[in-house]
Amino acid sequence: MTAKSLVLGQTLEFLSNPFHVPVEEATRVRPKGAVLVEGGLIAAVDEADTLRPLYPDAAVVDYGDALICAGFVDAHVHYPQTGIIASWGKRLIDWLNSYTFPEEMRFHDAAYAAEIARLYFDLTLSHGVTTMVSYCTIHPTSVDAFFAEAQRRGQRVVAGKTCMDRNAPEGLRDTAQSAYDDSKSLIGKWHGVDRISYAITPRFSPTSTPDQLRALGDLWSEHPDCLMQTHLSEQTDEIEWVKGLFPEARDYLDTYEAHGLLGEKGLYGHAIHLEDREKDRLKEVGAGLIHCPTSNTFIGSGLFDMAGLMAQGQRVGLATDTGGGSSFSMLRTMAAAYEVAHLRHNSLHAAHLMWLGTAGSAAALHMEQQIGNLKPGLEADLVVIDLGSTPEIAQRRDRAQDIWEAVFPTIMMGDDRAIQDVWINGKPALSAIAKPA
Repeated sequence: MTAKSLVLGQTLEFLSNPFHVPVEEATRVRPKGAVLVEGGLIAAVDEADTLRPLYPDAAVVDYGDALICAGFVDAHVHYPQTGIIASWGKRLIDWLNSYTFPEEMRFHDAAYAAEIARLYFDLTLSHGVTTMVSYCTIHPTSVDAFFAEAQRRGQRVVAGKTCMDRNAPEGLRDTAQSAYDDSKSLIGKWHGVDRISYAITPRFSPTSTPDQLRALGDLWSEHPDCLMQTHLSEQTDEIEWVKGLFPEARDYLDTYEAHGLLGEKGLYGHAIHLEDREKDRLKEVGAGLIHCPTSNTFIGSGLFDMAGLMAQGQRVGLATDTGGGSSFSMLRTMAAAYEVAHLRHNSLHAAHLMWLGTAGSAAALHMEQQIGNLKPGLEADLVVIDLGSTPEIAQRRDRAQDIWEAVFPTIMMGDDRAIQDVWINGKPALSAIAKPA
């Protein structure tokens, strides 16, 4: 008989997208709720008083008044940049040349890649992240290291070999053919194994020739169940660079579209400075736009138009973009999303922010039937959030008039101390690592 666990606390479920319907219709919060976990899945979500007598043999884990929700889903990261997070003072192209590329050169070493993968997963676990979509480096060893560590921990992850055949150092360039061959081999080795998915990964148009983009577009057409991830319209000088490299393109998005790299399962990081045609085509195909607010402010990229894109019906996820982003914390990322929206004269509700970091990102990855919510049949990846983790947060929570007013201070001021526990694949996982002091 499969062991059952009954996890007690305040439970947060999303019934719909709170950007599209009122918050009270989109969410359900049970002050004394319970999540029944069995065989790595969520078997039931209900009132604790309802479930306890139905499952008297279940192991009870009581988190008191802590908030239990789906584990955070970080939709755009660069795990090889763990060691260079918060590097000073550069815009995108200079930042890549000064910090990113020298660090990524080191990932030809399988032992180094494995070391950083372990560190990255420890750090993200301490912040309640249970699924992420990562760029690796051009080296297949970097992909193997990431997936092997995720497999050891039982995590649902997505990643891919970054492909670049121009405008990068010699040690970080592949070719159109080797990018195709390496990616195809890695898909065969890892895609669909346990909780692992592969993403075909051209870094961005400036570092791929048309031949390479076409080869990766062909590969995607051969493996349409894979995701495809890249960058789009992050900075204005980047856009001008793209125009110079692709003079025949209608716009930045067209550099992907013309080569078979626009589709429903495409993830387009940043998407700040979009033209009308680009917005229309992204909406038409149902692609995912990934908002990376700490990165966009840290590197000085611009302000993502959350209100406008949501009103248009775009599919939007949320991401740290570490290491261009300045924090591994999805709470800090939600706070930055709030601040960016405010600068565009729009206030995001706490429910909007929590949805973006869980169900919204899961939907952007087309994984809403697997992760991102407290719903029977979904995988039991949970985060348990202490809503009074520091004295300043606790005193503000104590004045709250409702649950959202209690959650918001943790979004704005919380860090890893707010992460009371994390469940991955139906098992508590946070105790497996030493939390940073």
